[in-house]
Amino acid sequence: MSMVVRRLGLSVLLVERGSHPRFAIGESTSPLTNLLLEEIATQYDLPFLLPLSTYGQWQRTYPEIAVGLKRGFTYYRHEAGNSFVGDEDRSTQLMVAASPSNEVSDTHWYRADLDSFFVNQAVDLGVEYIDLAEITNATTAGSEWKITGSRLDGEFEARARLLIDATGPRGVLHRLFRLPEAELPGFAPTQALYSHFSDVERCDELEAFRVSGTPPFAPDDAALHHVFDGGWMWVLRFGNGITSAGFSVTDNLAGELGLPGDVEAAWQRFLDRFPSIGKQFQDSKPTRPFIYAPRLSFRTSRASGAGWAMLPSAAGFIDPLFSTGIPLTLLGIERLGKVLGETWGARALGNQLLEYGEVTLEELDSTAEFVGASLHSLTSFPVFAAFSMFYFAAASYSEMARRLDKRRLVKRFLAADREDFRSGMYACIGAMPTVIADPSQKRVQEYVSLVARSIECLNVAGLADTDKHNWYGVDLQDVVRNAHKLEMTPEAVSRIIATADWAQF
Repeated sequence: MSMVVRRLGLSVLLVERGSHPRFAIGESTSPLTNLLLEEIATQYDLPFLLPLSTYGQWQRTYPEIAVGLKRGFTYYRHEAGNSFVGDEDRSTQLMVAASPSNEVSDTHWYRADLDSFFVNQAVDLGVEYIDLAEITNATTAGSEWKITGSRLDGEFEARARLLIDATGPRGVLHRLFRLPEAELPGFAPTQALYSHFSDVERCDELEAFRVSGTPPFAPDDAALHHVFDGGWMWVLRFGNGITSAGFSVTDNLAGELGLPGDVEAAWQRFLDRFPSIGKQFQDSKPTRPFIYAPRLSFRTSRASGAGWAMLPSAAGFIDPLFSTGIPLTLLGIERLGKVLGETWGARALGNQLLEYGEVTLEELDSTAEFVGASLHSLTSFPVFAAFSMFYFAAASYSEMARRLDKRRLVKRFLAADREDFRSGMYACIGAMPTVIADPSQKRVQEYVSLVARSIECLNVAGLADTDKHNWYGVDLQDVVRNAHKLEMTPEAVSRIIATADWAQF
């Protein structure tokens, strides 16, 4: 954000409470993330960001910045006390590819390296940067803000016409302005425990996870999820031998694991509860202390006001089950950059900031509704696998609409502005309790069919196809066959695909 504002010709002070390099959570990207990074880099003349948009370019250009390969999303369903069991229909797993090859794959960001890189680039662009600094007060002085704070070498003071908060949940402006919290709609409270680890086994090398057939990608070269009654676990691998892992669970399950309490003992209880996960982590060692989050989700009541705005990452935090955090924040940076570029110094700025805040909270709420329903569906994996298609349909459609210069067809994250799509999602949320309570084969089949019909308006990726048995690779011919949904002809889409650089897709 500071680099975008600097490129707009404004002076910028970037204040960091800690110092870099440092640990940070929020590491998994998606195709939309990479596309937004490309667009921001191009629009604001930040060419050094472009190689970060695909795994192959990143590895060649910045080998010193640790990164992980993310070919897609992998899910395994576990039962407490039992080893993972696969079957020919792959009814206990789900794999959805996000790219056709490693070269153009998404990535896992090793934040300690990447955040340091971002800060250094911002400083090179002329951003003034101070760290180990805590803001203690912000008051208005006419059309300006007066900021006061403390550093190791004493107090500091600054004046600014606009404050942008990127300090995360319950961050600096939420605290200083004493803003009340608001509930995320349809979202049950969750707790989390996580760290970074060495020596984590790969699932595709463990006997329990092996199945017949050739999967669309290596299961561990992805955002790997272990899901179970009461929550889920993430496993994200980086190329430096470190693996990010943690679990998000309901308050009831957290209590069974002994949280709050001895976090190392709680971690071991978790591994003991799910034997196949325990096998994967039997030789692992945490490389840093565990972090316990007694309340993972957060939403502020306001995200902007006169002379201030929060990035989506500061306005709210949703359970990271579908890697929504980074793309939501990049959408916020894109929108806020547009507001400042068009209205800085004009009277319209105030209204535009208010509208930005409203859109930010609306997108957080709509995303929370989807993720909350997904968490509820974890008690029935066939229902979860089916309902997840709403995310993958919206994500793939949004990316292709942007790639093909049809972004007017969908403007909000997860197609929140498409009434036909959203009404179908609400119908499936409404039907979910019944099929979870009675998960007979007939009811599950009816639910899968309902999801397929509901996503049809945006389904350009061949999703919700029972013949694929929960393995979804990338086939651009699916886009060609569904070209009309993008208001194009199959011939036009075929020509674009045939002549385009693969990195664009």
